[in-house]
Formats: sequence, C-alpha cells, structure tokens
Amino acid sequence: MVQEQESETNIVLTKPFSLGNGNESDSEVYSAPNILQRILSLLTNVRPGSDLTRFQLPPQFNFPKSQLQCYGESIYSSTSDLLSRCNTGQSPLERLIFVVAWSISTTRPAIFGVAPYNPTLGETHHVSKGNLNVLLEQASHHPPVSALHATDEKENIEIIWCQYPVPKFNGTSVEAQVHGKRQLKLINHGETYEMNSPHLLIKILPVPGIDWVGNVNIKCIETGLVAELCYTSQSFFGFGGSKRLIKGKIIDSSSLKILHEVNGHWDSTVTLKETRSGEIRVIYDAKEVISGLQAPTLKDAESVWLTESALIWSELSQAILSKDWEKAREAKKAVEERQRELLRERESKGETWVPKHFILSQSKEGIWDCSPIQKWVPASPIVTL
Repeated sequence: MVQEQESETNIVLTKPFSLGNGNESDSEVYSAPNILQRILSLLTNVRPGSDLTRFQLPPQFNFPKSQLQCYGESIYSSTSDLLSRCNTGQSPLERLIFVVAWSISTTRPAIFGVAPYNPTLGETHHVSKGNLNVLLEQASHHPPVSALHATDEKENIEIIWCQYPVPKFNGTSVEAQVHGKRQLKLINHGETYEMNSPHLLIKILPVPGIDWVGNVNIKCIETGLVAELCYTSQSFFGFGGSKRLIKGKIIDSSSLKILHEVNGHWDSTVTLKETRSGEIRVIYDAKEVISGLQAPTLKDAESVWLTESALIWSELSQAILSKDWEKAREAKKAVEERQRELLRERESKGETWVPKHFILSQSKEGIWDCSPIQKWVPASPIVTL
C-alpha cells in the first residue's frame, strides 16, 4: 500500500518519493500505461519553446499529490536529521558543509511520464516533524508561485522558499526551470544561506528519462563562503557521462581560494576533498537520508485546514490510486470548476485575492519574492516521523 487514508475526513496521504519504498517501486505505483506514446500524442500540437505553465494534464499523467506536497516533502521527509546538524558545525566552514549536504538532500527522485497536480490558488500544505513545522501556500496561480516557511524553535532554524517553475517544450525534451530564492537561517549563529534550485529535465527522445540539471550556488551572506555545485545528466543519446552526477567546489569569496572539491552522485554518495591535505570524506549518503520514507499521518482530523492539499485533492488521489480513471476525471474537473466559481465570485465583488500566510511581491526585474507573515510556523495536525 502506498496510501494512508482517514475516511472520516476524506484525506489521502501518500508516501514521498524515495530511493526505495519496500516491495513496490514508485514507478510501478504511479506510472500510466504506454506512457511514451501518450506523452507524444499530448505534445503533438505544442510548439518548441512554448511555455507549458498553463498546460493541463489528464489524470492518467498525475501522481496522487500536489506540487506543494512535493516541495514540502523535500524539507520534512528524511530518515536523517541533516537540518539540525547544520547547527552543530564548530566553524563557519563546517556549517556551510552541512548546509551543502542538506541542500543536496532536497533533490529527490522524479518519475518519468507523470507529474503532480498544479496547486489551486490559496492551497496550503502543513506538516510537522518533531520540532520542525513546515507550511506552504500557493501564493499565485498565474504565474504558479509557491511559498514555503519552515521553523524549528528548538534549533532556532528558519527556512523561506519562493519557487515558480517555468516548463518549456524544446522539441525532444521539457525543461522546467525552477526560479526563486531559497534561504536557510541559522539564527543561533547569525548566518543566512541563500541558494537556488536545479532544473528538472524531462527527455522524451531519443532515450526517455528525467533528471535534475544546472548550477546551484549556496552562499553565506555573513561569512562570504560559497559552494558552487553543478548537476549534470547523460548525453542526448543516453551515452557518456554519469547519471545524477554532482560536482563542485567550496570557495572563500574574499580570497577566491578553493577550500574543498565536491564530487559524487546525488542519489548515492557525495564526497568532499580538502584541497590542502587531499583528505576525502563522505558528506552525504542518499540511502541513509531519502530511502524507505513513510507517509505522514493524521493526528487531529478536526484541526486540518480546508485549504490543505491532501483534502482538496483527496477524491482525485484516491481515484488515481484505484486506477478509476473515469472517477479521476470527474474529481479533477470538480476541483477546477470550483476554482473558476471562486474566481467569478471575486470578480463580481471586485475583490483581489491575497495570500493568507505570506506577503507576495515582485521586483521591477520580474523576480517574485515571498515573506512569511508569522515569525514561527504553528504545529500541524498532520505529522511525520
């Protein structure tokens, strides 16, 4: 089973993607039949360079969770508490190394041919893991801007993300560029780490596949220490190069001195080599951190917000898990019609929708930013171990 369902509240909670979920693999659970043929038929009338932000997928191409849940899982779903370890480093350099390992852990396996639901405007996802409370809200629908705020009062850690993917069709592939800023604040140390996200590359021809690619920079504003990482994939024909490869370096920006080299695969192990001594050590082991992950559980049904992802999409998620595609189409249509109805109501009243948990802003350069309204995220009725 890949689901945990509470019938009295009609909430469907599913396992996050991991490197292994027991006897049944993620691809077996979520993939649709004849997937490549179906994708090619969908893209027949889409021109290269087209922005796919408004592109609607039939439910056969969805896996049973929202994009908000996927973002949230990369923060709260792990079997090793790398986030707390970021506080334990005895020096700014050691803390940056732990932040690099944590950042790599937010890169999760994706499945070719299926995608999460596009979140509805105002949709939220709220989960707690121990002292870490995570809250996401869909702050805008067009463009699709997702905001994340996570806090741990015990460790004095705060995470703020603002993300908006821009998927484009390139003829033989789709590349989803994930724009937006990510911040990790270690309040006890007075340090703020800014970073970006790799892009998701979906290859359709000649060899179908999906991978994370692109450059990720992690910088501590206060210390000037910088990590430059590069995610690379295989060649166009699937030959040459290593799959899910990550390599890079840690630099002191004040002197431009390279302190460490980073090498490995984000889905297995990543090592760090000190340039002065040549010493090599493992800083990240994916099997220890993102394997065998379990679904969250419902602790208090009455306290779940009506905007919760797992509630909004529950009927559709259940239908997908049951492979009842007629019911899935009806459930997806019902959610979309409800959104159109709410839009008509706002327009008739002359109201402008604003996020409930974040302040959304846009710079003159078109860059979106999100600021949380609350200092600390409250505990959630949905919890995970």
